[in-house]
Amino acid sequence: MPGSRIQDELFSSRSARGKYASLVVGRRGLGALLQYEFVIALAQARAGALGLVLRKQLYPWLLGGCGRNVIFGQNVVLRHPHKIHIGSNVVIDDNCLIDAKGESNQGIRIGDGVFVGRNSILSCKNGDIELKDGANIGFNCEVFSASRVTIGAGVLMAAYGYVIGGDHDFSDPGRSVLDQSRTSAGVIVGDGAWLGAGVKILDGVTIGSHAVIGAGAVVRDAIPDRAVAVGVPARVVSSRDA
Repeated sequence: MPGSRIQDELFSSRSARGKYASLVVGRRGLGALLQYEFVIALAQARAGALGLVLRKQLYPWLLGGCGRNVIFGQNVVLRHPHKIHIGSNVVIDDNCLIDAKGESNQGIRIGDGVFVGRNSILSCKNGDIELKDGANIGFNCEVFSASRVTIGAGVLMAAYGYVIGGDHDFSDPGRSVLDQSRTSAGVIVGDGAWLGAGVKILDGVTIGSHAVIGAGAVVRDAIPDRAVAVGVPARVVSSRDA
């Protein structure tokens, strides 16, 4: 069942350590597990200035790459952290999930000067996510990828936004959607675009550079560069060139 892969992993006959390594740590071996557990137990939930210092010093041990001046808020969760690469001067606020899970993906790359607001989720299901330099992800957002999702440089994504780089096949009405395969064409959000509060970008969509998407819009078709689009489904109502 493609829709319940995590359940299948959790309830398989593998050892508890093997399941945990597969779903969370992302690497086999006792050394990788002990390193992950040491960092998380010591730093993840630690409050106050001490917690900030510990995460700043210890989280890079787990990551595939980490620049200077990266701030990790309280309870930031890392999954498959060796496939997470973070630039410099980045803020990842409290309670975020950065999940690079996958068997053959490259994972998550976060550029310089990026802000990820609290309670937001970057989630891979064997896909890749790239947040380019200066992208700003608001509170309570989700970026999901089952293939490739790119958020361009200087993109402003307001609170409660969703970028959904994956879909379900529902062509067989005699079977539940969970029993059918998943598809993913990916999503591209061009440089300098603004996604208003509660915007939902569906799989296969390209948002042009410097486009503006009005609050609450559901985007299922491509939006040209510098266009202004609103509504459900989103439609272009003007151009910033004017």
